[in-house]
Amino acid sequence: MTRYQSTVGSRFPLIDSMEKTSGQGIYIEDMKFPGMLYARLVRSTETYAQVEEVDFSAAQEVEGYVDSLAPGEPGTGNTFGVLPISEDETPLPAPNALYSGAIVAAVACESEVGAREAALRVQMRTKKLPAVLRPKDALKETDQPIHSNTIGGTNLHKAVDQEFGDVDGAFEQADVVTGGEYVFDGINHGFTEPIGCIAVPEPNGRMSLYSATQVPHYLHRALAKVLEMPMHRIRVYKPLVGGGFGGKSDPFPHEMVAALLARKTGRPVKLIFDRDEVFLNNHGRHPTEYKIRVAADREGRLLGLDAHSRIDGGAWGSFGVVTTYYNGVLSQGPYRLPSFRYSGRRVYTNKPASGAMRGHGAVNARYALETALDEMAEKLQVDPFDLRAQNALPANTTTLNHLRITSTGFLECLERVRERSGWNEKFRKMPYGRGIGLGCGFYISGSALPIHRTRTPQSTVHIKIDVDGGVTIHSLAADIGQGSDTMLAQCVAEAMGVRIDRCRVLAKDTDTAPIDLGSYSSRVTFMAGNAALRAGEAIFRKLQRACARLTGKSAEGFVKGADETYLHLDDPGVVVPYMDALREALADNGALIAKGAYIAPKLGGAFKGSGAGLSPSYSYQAFVAEVEVDPETGFTRVDKIWAAHDCGKALNRLAVEGQLEGSVHMGMGQALTEQMVYLNNGQLRNASFLDYKIPSPVDTPEIEAIVVESNDPEGPLGAKECGEGALAPIIPAIGNAIYDAVGVRLHEVPMTPERVLKALEQKRKAEEKARAHS
Repeated sequence: MTRYQSTVGSRFPLIDSMEKTSGQGIYIEDMKFPGMLYARLVRSTETYAQVEEVDFSAAQEVEGYVDSLAPGEPGTGNTFGVLPISEDETPLPAPNALYSGAIVAAVACESEVGAREAALRVQMRTKKLPAVLRPKDALKETDQPIHSNTIGGTNLHKAVDQEFGDVDGAFEQADVVTGGEYVFDGINHGFTEPIGCIAVPEPNGRMSLYSATQVPHYLHRALAKVLEMPMHRIRVYKPLVGGGFGGKSDPFPHEMVAALLARKTGRPVKLIFDRDEVFLNNHGRHPTEYKIRVAADREGRLLGLDAHSRIDGGAWGSFGVVTTYYNGVLSQGPYRLPSFRYSGRRVYTNKPASGAMRGHGAVNARYALETALDEMAEKLQVDPFDLRAQNALPANTTTLNHLRITSTGFLECLERVRERSGWNEKFRKMPYGRGIGLGCGFYISGSALPIHRTRTPQSTVHIKIDVDGGVTIHSLAADIGQGSDTMLAQCVAEAMGVRIDRCRVLAKDTDTAPIDLGSYSSRVTFMAGNAALRAGEAIFRKLQRACARLTGKSAEGFVKGADETYLHLDDPGVVVPYMDALREALADNGALIAKGAYIAPKLGGAFKGSGAGLSPSYSYQAFVAEVEVDPETGFTRVDKIWAAHDCGKALNRLAVEGQLEGSVHMGMGQALTEQMVYLNNGQLRNASFLDYKIPSPVDTPEIEAIVVESNDPEGPLGAKECGEGALAPIIPAIGNAIYDAVGVRLHEVPMTPERVLKALEQKRKAEEKARAHS
């Protein structure tokens, strides 16, 4: 009896790899419709202003000009947002343009060239308003807040205060306290494909929107609200998406503008951003001021954590309420903490909005914590690995804030990366200018709570089997390049016992796909994967019954065999080919269909904010970076990264390794070069790939991806996330390696050459002062 050979853990290309690498894939830029117009946006040049009038008269003289959209027109002032708790965005100003680069109006023309010219000719009359650009100023009282939903007569958007255990007592009893204040610049996602969409009005009065989005379902809801149409009259279609990293996980004003223009003109409207507009749209990682203290006894046992964050949300709410919580709650792993206190403040400012970015809410806080732990290890004179291992959260436990820990491979991550990096032979033993550092991490496998209150599943998958044995998988889980379509196909193929090339995934269209909440918070593998597995298992049970009718054997005795066959456990000689079982099943049903759904288990405590950070499972990481620092220039070169990540189970090892390598590359950018730079008047100075310094392939070091498998008991085939958690550890690993190399700790990120030189100069002066007083 030859049983089914599982593909789990093997290495194979993504099912859409040929489509993409051959240039045959269809992205939003490739799409055209009959009679299509081209739209361009008119943007504010003022930091903060009330829009009093928009004059299109000069634009109307451009050849091919068709129509325009201005503030005050129907729908342009309707509010929306990704979080129901802070729906504060509008398609156009109502009446204020909140930052330099904010959308003010739009024009539609027969050609893209004409649209660009028309947009340049639009004139506007505005009244300047007092701008708020610094978070500390946003906390001051004002009679002109940026939004009406602010707190306490200030521009405070969200305040979070949590405390568990006796924090003050922990610091009173502590033998060692470390920490400090850290400043993190804002970061943009840097995805390759610019933002864009096409709105198509249908003859029957429906509206279709084609958009490069991570969240078709949330976009669907927002369009219904803005257009004041029922959702069944709106269709959202997601073509191939050229990267997102969180930057396409909100419904955006430009999508609403395109739909409103299409409805007004009765023609399709295409709107594609230039690169500078992508930066102005932003919704990237929040600029953050973070203060942290960590307490421990002389044996190295952690006693408490006290953290405070002040984060710059920019002009809109976006995911900011969640970010404010995540800056604190996700610091409660992967270590045991007897006490914990966190206060977070997110403010509105007159700058492009901040939102969700890969590793949402955990990255900046992780740098502060991991740096403080390295300082603690030095004070205690213990190895940084030993300190972390001593305080590791065990499996099957619960944190202070009621995060449920099931599987954990954290200790194995530490062991594997310590050995592979040659840590014991290098740490504190390398020549001046060369160093090695450790950083660890902890991240969610999807949020246990949906954004909108609902009783419906968070992920649903439908399957239809064709008469020739082909398997069509319907889902709304958004593949944005991470390989979720391949994961869905693999889960269904595994459950049914068929080849993966029989499966095709249609995860594009709200008209045909069941609800899935989208691609964010590393939720797709765990949640959509479980739904796909259950749908596949439902089909398999129908095939078992078909096999029973063909052979007279018990249905439950049939198992998956090799070469797409089904074998009976009690009689190895009974073999039913997949196609025979399918024909029998179809004869009874006319069509073979099934559904699978996933709802996260009920988790959490009974306190305010208890839902933040809840997840059915968590991933764990331990990274080591080896660097070389030039003390004359401050330039840091990363020579090699060892990246150990607990992904539960590597369904496709090639895809997992790719995610780890991508996370390292992106984390290196935040660590060393990437920052959004603003002038004193709030204008973004470096809104291009020439000026915004993303590491190139030349800058990328050798990366050794180390896959650790803890086999999560609730994950699909044992899997959990691997797309976001792996970004956070690389930044503190590099920072701690810089300290090992030249003896300075950086409290500003990115750790640019200028900042390294400044730290070295401060160290030199401090040493001279100490010598003078000795």
